[in-house]
Amino acid sequence: MRKTLSLLVAGLVCAGVMSSAVAAEDHVKARRAIFKEYKKTFGAGMGKMMKGETPYNKDEFAAMATKMVDLSKQPWDHFPEGSNKGKTEAKPEIWSKPAEFKKEIDSHQAAIAKLATAAQTGDMAQIKPAFGAAQKTCKACHDTFKAD
Repeated sequence: MRKTLSLLVAGLVCAGVMSSAVAAEDHVKARRAIFKEYKKTFGAGMGKMMKGETPYNKDEFAAMATKMVDLSKQPWDHFPEGSNKGKTEAKPEIWSKPAEFKKEIDSHQAAIAKLATAAQTGDMAQIKPAFGAAQKTCKACHDTFKAD
């Protein structure tokens, strides 16, 4: 009976370890998928309009800005402790400096919200600086928390 119980406990412990490893991989996959959508929306979509590489369309730009508000809320739950195992560009500072990471997230979300508000106006005098400010929050976070 004790041997059976010991084997059962050992099996559960191993399953827990395997489960957390799989969960970490799932978090990495999830945040990568979200950031891929970031690049598509913010970079390829909005960025090209800001650079004049594609024609500016007020309604499309505003829709992408609204989408960015939603996207800016998504990746952060996918950085739990232990999800920096394996192939990831996340620096350890995300977990060793959580208050600083949270500050960068808050700054980014605020800048994206301001961009979405500016985008609704269609006024480039408001949109361009708001877009630039949002870009700066991306860069600031990458400089500290992303390995290139």
